[in-house]
Amino acid sequence: MGLHPGSLPDFPWDSLVPFRERARRHPDGVVDLSVGTPVDPTPSLIQDALRAAADAPGYPTTHGTAALRKAVVEWFARTRGVTGLTADAVLPTVGSKELVAWLPSLLGLGEGDTVVHPATAYPTYAVGATLAGASALATDAVEDWADRDDVRLVWVNSPSNPTGAVLSRDHLRAVVEAARRIGAVVASDECYAALAWDQPWSDGGVPSILDPEVCGDSHGGLLAVYSLSKQSSLAGYRAAFTAGNPALIAGLLETRKHAGMIVPAPVQAAMTVALGDDDHVAAQRAVYRARREVLLPAIRGAGFTVSGSEAGLYLWATRDEDCWDTIEWLADRGIVAAPGSFYGTAGARHVRIALTATDERVQEAARRLSKDR
Repeated sequence: MGLHPGSLPDFPWDSLVPFRERARRHPDGVVDLSVGTPVDPTPSLIQDALRAAADAPGYPTTHGTAALRKAVVEWFARTRGVTGLTADAVLPTVGSKELVAWLPSLLGLGEGDTVVHPATAYPTYAVGATLAGASALATDAVEDWADRDDVRLVWVNSPSNPTGAVLSRDHLRAVVEAARRIGAVVASDECYAALAWDQPWSDGGVPSILDPEVCGDSHGGLLAVYSLSKQSSLAGYRAAFTAGNPALIAGLLETRKHAGMIVPAPVQAAMTVALGDDDHVAAQRAVYRARREVLLPAIRGAGFTVSGSEAGLYLWATRDEDCWDTIEWLADRGIVAAPGSFYGTAGARHVRIALTATDERVQEAARRLSKDR
């Protein structure tokens, strides 16, 4: 049975339109901090790799080139402390959002099955459950689902979009152990892992679900999901991958072959180069850190409390009021943010403020906020 068009929620960003228009009336222009889309140039070495691979008359491989999959394995070992990953257990995806949306369907979930996702979460986790005809359960408490045999997929997201919170190895280990007892898959959305600001994560790194201290000596039942959009300014390339349990990857690969879900060959070549170079990632992280150091004190000085936000591209902020009142307050100052209600009822008194604007626009936002001190 096909999905009824009315089954999906309204696209949340449409409700921001009147506030964007209001913000645009500011005499010094709008500062749009609502969407986490990179604004900095794609590094030249990645652009060069894309151009060098532009002559691509044949079909690319769904599984990804051997060079790309080897680069992913080496990147996980070098930057995330992941051992035991093999190249056959890597699969490139057309950005990470399509995998988030389609994973329940690709795993064969349907009516009677439950997908668990964080209480405050990127809305596509719940959309993916809906697309498959499954149910969604929003919770951060392992005990809420640990003994339920209808739970087939558990999403974790660390660092979180929108809160910027990082899950400890102990928490991730508890999720893995509970999921394995009931035979559920754990999918870990780790797309912001390269952007850690506070200790212990800024020095020690953000833990991966594939870390041996989390999952032991087996990746059974586990998938890590990652994107190069943030760390390499590659959102326009749709360059991402998933990795983990070889049996799960093999099943996804077979379905994706039939469905034609293939990353273009030039993008695969660009990804391979991007994953082999840590210098451009460090440079981009420094750019975001500088913007955060301008925006964070200005937000706090304007009367906001910032919670979480120890990693990622956002400040999770509240004025202890309904988020739409805060959105209106910001729009009157020519600033657009994302209402926390987009991410579930638990976020209804917060707004998500992105660091993805130019240095000039971030400085301008800070100037406007400082006028209210």
